Amino acid sequence: MISSLDVTAGGHRLRVHTTGRPDAPAIVWLHGSGPGADGLTNWEGVLPRFAGSHYSLAPDLLGFGDSDHPDPAPHGMAAFTEARARSVIALLDELGVSRAHFVGNSMGGMITLTVASLAPERVGRMVLMGSGGAPNSPSPDLMKLITFYADPTPAAMEDLLSSMVHDDGLFAGRLGEIAAARLARAVRPEVRRSHLATFAPGMPPVSFTPEQLAALPHETLVVHGREDRMLPFSGGLYLAENLPNARLHLLPHAGHWVQIEQADAFAALAALFLTEGDR
Repeated sequence: MISSLDVTAGGHRLRVHTTGRPDAPAIVWLHGSGPGADGLTNWEGVLPRFAGSHYSLAPDLLGFGDSDHPDPAPHGMAAFTEARARSVIALLDELGVSRAHFVGNSMGGMITLTVASLAPERVGRMVLMGSGGAPNSPSPDLMKLITFYADPTPAAMEDLLSSMVHDDGLFAGRLGEIAAARLARAVRPEVRRSHLATFAPGMPPVSFTPEQLAALPHETLVVHGREDRMLPFSGGLYLAENLPNARLHLLPHAGHWVQIEQADAFAALAALFLTEGDR
């Protein structure tokens, strides 16, 4: 069972979705970006699988979902990524969690790497799934996400969700219903404001140099879908090549949302890898 609570951390209120006992080894699950994204919809199919072994924390990141949306917001991806990373560290402080494993999806992977850079002692093992952080140009599908608010229609949301997976048959004929629910969150004024601040025109993306990655000694599992159209697997390869203690697992027949499209395989990989780090 997933529980949700509000925690004030670093001067901001964060909505946090949890499973497991607080005295168990902790995992922080960081969701990706996109209009209407939040922690629960990103991880709800995975969190219950870890309830017996770990204390899972899946926040709506700062500027997403039902967490606070700063006004004025940090300007640009780099500034907002650091603010989000610092709010996650403050969340750990508030909950008395001295050290946690991190699982980051897409933008959540970039925030994981930022947390590891700012406070390396707080991070156990890292799982980077479809992670950003490589110095690649945005793909056409990622540009649809970035520019969504130029045409925030139900059809545009359906198209965006289809881009997240290898086979949209995964939605079992419910694509329109799922898109409508996500669009209802996306068009909230504060959600729109945070998205536009994150992807402010003219501001540089977040990428990590080989030297920055080489300075992170954490054991890391890089997981990437072979058919990822948002962030192609060359980005995962870049991270695995430059993080000194990384291993890479490429999943066939999977797009950007491996945790949904290949839930069993992803959960098994993550559980094995993270449990090794608890010993």
